[in-house]
Amino acid sequence: MSFAPVPAAAAWHHRGARSGFEVVYFAARGDGCWIEGWTTAIEDGATWVIEYAIEVDAAWATRSAAIRGRSAAGPRSARLEADGHGHWLVDGKPARWLDGCLDVDLEASAMTNALPVRRMGLPVVAAAAAPAAYVRATGLAVERLEQTYRRATDEAAYQRYDYAAPAFGFGPDWSATNLAWCSTTPGSPSAPADRPG
Repeated sequence: MSFAPVPAAAAWHHRGARSGFEVVYFAARGDGCWIEGWTTAIEDGATWVIEYAIEVDAAWATRSAAIRGRSAAGPRSARLEADGHGHWLVDGKPARWLDGCLDVDLEASAMTNALPVRRMGLPVVAAAAAPAAYVRATGLAVERLEQTYRRATDEAAYQRYDYAAPAFGFGPDWSATNLAWCSTTPGSPSAPADRPG
């Protein structure tokens, strides 16, 4: 599986579950990638902003995530660290409920949906479970999210994925076509984001 090179920057317009905008910058760090992003949104009449910095290793497994947020409830922060083999610390304490997770998935971010896609490199019609350390947008609570990705038939130069997350009622017929920077050939990294987190 070959992917287009990671762009220097990407942006997503969040619509549907929330109205907002996300901007992300990517930089090589050793064999991995350093990802910095910001999302501002309004959801159910409440505003919030999230800033995040994520480090992934050469296999695209999450190694660390620092998240800061602000809502009407006040400022919050969370720090996640992973060994790349499915063991996590949340704010310096072991998080056994995340055992086996290789990815962070931020409710506030469309970009983090692309992390397991890039890490797994699924061929067309293959599917795989990708449980994630899921960080809520308000309050920054860290939960385990069971989710599955299935590579659908590509559309032009872009890969397409079906996504299932029973906790959110997303079944296997939900198609993610917003992963432009995962395309097999270079294309626009900007796209809409239609699912929460």
